Amino acid sequence: MSTPFELLSAHACFGGEQRFYQHASTTIGLPMKFAVYLPPQAQQGPVPAVVYLAGLTCTEETFMVKAGAQRLAAELGLALIAPDTSPRGANVPGEADSWDFGVGAGFYLDATQAPWRTYWRMESYLLDELLPQVAAQLPIDGSRLGITGHSMGGHGALTLALRHPGRFQSLSAFAPICAPTQCPWGDKAFTGYLGPDRSTWIEHDATVLMQHQPVAPYPAGILIDQGLADKFLPDQLHPHLLEAACAAIGQSLTLRRHAGYDHGYYFVQSFMADHLQHHARQLMAPPSAGASAR
Repeated sequence: MSTPFELLSAHACFGGEQRFYQHASTTIGLPMKFAVYLPPQAQQGPVPAVVYLAGLTCTEETFMVKAGAQRLAAELGLALIAPDTSPRGANVPGEADSWDFGVGAGFYLDATQAPWRTYWRMESYLLDELLPQVAAQLPIDGSRLGITGHSMGGHGALTLALRHPGRFQSLSAFAPICAPTQCPWGDKAFTGYLGPDRSTWIEHDATVLMQHQPVAPYPAGILIDQGLADKFLPDQLHPHLLEAACAAIGQSLTLRRHAGYDHGYYFVQSFMADHLQHHARQLMAPPSAGASAR
């Protein structure tokens, strides 16, 4: 059971309110921070929300400050939820030595290897603690959640959506790590967090998870944007592998490749409106038009 949220700051924003919170997480065992944007419609009752998972080295502030999402979210009546990317302050040896592990690199999974397994439990934290408590403590409709993310967070959005059928009604991603078992970032992170047994890694690989879906999990479609000037595209991201997996099972995927765009937040800003509209169409549609009942 999560403790009550502590409001750290609140800022009027496009008729709504941008809030930053902290709470004592029982899942993580440490204080955790997260951000929520509440649109003006939340003053009248619970609204649907889009969960945004940020990438390596980021925090709960990165998306809210850099992505420029609040204006359209206010118009659409969407709340925005942005958790931190990892536990902080655990004082685990090596925690802050590099992005591979520790600060800013939780990879949205539950670590099974020492010393990370005690605190690095981001999957359980998000699904079992933070999101249920956000719906319980704030005017957010927990039955109407979409999920998106960037880079490592795009990996998190894809894998959490596929690993937990029915929890999210819409799905998108920006430059996601689509096949982490086949790239250096995934190799380093999974070896550290999950150990050398690669059979456990595939449970957190979006391409493999998609290959094993019995039916298309998002019949209303998945949206992914990828910049072609992204220096990480050739070796780390592999969207073509997820594209092939979606085609094999009949999952509708809009994978847009954009000349000239790199991996940063100018790229994210450029296509954020399309992603919010993608989520709004599915979150505000009748149940039969959204994700299938699985």
